[in-house]
Amino acid sequence: MGNVFEKIYEVVRKIPEGKVATYGQIAYAAGNAHWARVVGYALHVNPDPQKIKCYRVVNRDGRISPAFAFGGENRQRTLLKNEGVSVDKDGFVDLEKYRVDTFLLMI
Repeated sequence: MGNVFEKIYEVVRKIPEGKVATYGQIAYAAGNAHWARVVGYALHVNPDPQKIKCYRVVNRDGRISPAFAFGGENRQRTLLKNEGVSVDKDGFVDLEKYRVDTFLLMI
């Protein structure tokens, strides 16, 4: 899994400040569209949260994680807000506005 996790971390590092990506986008850009759940596992054991900003990853509906590994839902909300990403009261990000183009994650 180490090599797979490294691919995932490489993609997550490409998410620009003020943008988010879905688990599925990360999986696709890392080489396998079926790895969305693996992306979640990789982010849960993120070895370097300062450089691998996993708080920028949301689910396919734009929902932030209620079990965010590095401080819970409120921490993820705060980190995104600090980058200018709005999260509504129900924990959703407007994907039309904030989702990064998958192509940018692949180059």
